[in-house]
Amino acid sequence: MSTFADTTFTPPELIRNFCIIAHIDHGKSTLADRMLQITGVVEERAMRAQYLDRMDIERERGITIKAQNVRLPWQVDGQNHVLHMIDTPGHVDFTYEVSRALEACEGAVLLVDAAQGIEAQTLANLYLALENDLAIIPVLNKIDLPAADPDKYAKEIAHIIGCEPEEVLRVSAKSGLGVRELLDEVVLKVPAPQGDADAPARAMIFDSVYDTYRGVVTYIRVVDGKITPRERIRMMSTNATHELLEVGIISPEPKPSVGLGVGEVGYLITGVKDVRQSKVGDTVTSERKGATEPLAGYREPKPMVYSGLYPVDGSDYPDLREALDKLQLNDAALTYEPETSAALGFGFRCGFLGLLHLEITRDRLEREFGLDLISTAPNVVYRVVLDDGTGELIVTNPSDWPTGRVGEIFEPITRCTIIAPSDYIGTIMELCQTKRGQLGGMDYLSEDRVELRYTMPMAEIIFDFFDALKSRTRGYASLDYEESGEQSAELVKVDILLQGEPVDAFSAIVHKDAAYGYGTRMATKLRELIPRQQFEVPIQAAVGSRVIARETIRAIRKDVLAKCYGGDITRKRKLLEKQKEGKKRMKMVGRVEVPQEAFVAALSTDESSDKGKGKK
Repeated sequence: MSTFADTTFTPPELIRNFCIIAHIDHGKSTLADRMLQITGVVEERAMRAQYLDRMDIERERGITIKAQNVRLPWQVDGQNHVLHMIDTPGHVDFTYEVSRALEACEGAVLLVDAAQGIEAQTLANLYLALENDLAIIPVLNKIDLPAADPDKYAKEIAHIIGCEPEEVLRVSAKSGLGVRELLDEVVLKVPAPQGDADAPARAMIFDSVYDTYRGVVTYIRVVDGKITPRERIRMMSTNATHELLEVGIISPEPKPSVGLGVGEVGYLITGVKDVRQSKVGDTVTSERKGATEPLAGYREPKPMVYSGLYPVDGSDYPDLREALDKLQLNDAALTYEPETSAALGFGFRCGFLGLLHLEITRDRLEREFGLDLISTAPNVVYRVVLDDGTGELIVTNPSDWPTGRVGEIFEPITRCTIIAPSDYIGTIMELCQTKRGQLGGMDYLSEDRVELRYTMPMAEIIFDFFDALKSRTRGYASLDYEESGEQSAELVKVDILLQGEPVDAFSAIVHKDAAYGYGTRMATKLRELIPRQQFEVPIQAAVGSRVIARETIRAIRKDVLAKCYGGDITRKRKLLEKQKEGKKRMKMVGRVEVPQEAFVAALSTDESSDKGKGKK
């Protein structure tokens, strides 16, 4: 079936804009694949699994990272309609992608696995959709699985969103069962977009990507008026003007069209190479007789986790800056600023929405831009009130920690929602208490599934909390968290000293009760990683001037007694004393060389990279 949008503007009443929201692995991308096949926009021979997931990393991990939009033609009662579908990510770290997708839609398909039931992240995305007054279409997926229990989970969904269990649609995205009925339901339930076709053009930028050959490709949703090729447009936040070289639709590959009318979703290309010219959340209007009032943009994403990214080869620093510029265009939630480290050289302090976001960003920088990077241990943002009343500091990096006396320290806290089988309540509560969590409430979603709400420090969640939760509940628990202000806490900075000199890359801000554990763990790890020197090297962990842990790297000693076979003991002692003096002199002039591999291993082993993998 060919789309008819190439020659005329589609009337708004025939357009339906909707997105699919669900937890990871509940079948969003598979359902999107079936919709592409059933509507005929992808030929059978060109079809592949996870069609809309464009990145290799998405296909390897089986997760969606970028929301993707596609235009689908669909007929109901002989009337042609145009559906704009956005496939969104399911992981908590990419909630910002979901919130942007919801702004471009009037309806949402709430997809739930019929064998697992509603999960914490699905619940969070559902509340986001309800806040935006979207029409919700509840759907149970994977009903053909042997473990599926559609009746039980239909009641659970009905209880949460306030509908009848019979209203919950049942589909199998893999086989295509029920998908046609779902598309019919979208046309019936999702309201048509509202907008004034005769008003000055206004379109919202909800995403953008950088193409090496064509420059910045901007994805827009038209609210009022129309956008046509060859006209001049103005970006309302920067006042920059450009000529439109191409306007088109995604179906599912880009196709040029005569323009975009009210309610339509598509892309525009201006040939601009400067990535800062196309800001997500900006309003596009015509240069002549343009709109005066911009559309309400998106709330700016607040980074939850900070980590330093440094090139292994210092000469790659300009390449890293250019790569971050281009990646930020594609990922609006990424923030960065330059910083220097005595141990690692020049790099960037980057803000991420979570550990998986950090790991995916680093992976993309290495794959897409050919960089070799070191990331420092992740940490959150602290507010430190100074004791002398001179003000307060915002600390995103342990090296910014004040040296004098500190009055009060505030750390960010999160509201966590954990959904799990009721058999594991005890073990989950025990885990949350060890992580300084406070129980806020508990609800039974059904007789054997419970929702726990905790308030916990962000710093406790970003390391191994998710892994520990999964292992204690045999993988059945799901976690969602959102920022919830700050609280006062007893925190200290642990310095790692090599031969009495602090190494800034290994410093960390931890709760006072966890300082000893961090210090001994780091000292032991470094003793194994740093090669032996000609002299003895002490590795110390210190809080202020107090040493809390110590390990020693033994010196490499030449056997100066080899030539002594018998004879007086004083001769041997004299040779050993002479060697000792030499070692002492060497220690005064010698510097401990920490190999690059030691930094990589100490900073990215169990702390940063492996923990993120458990969050898939």
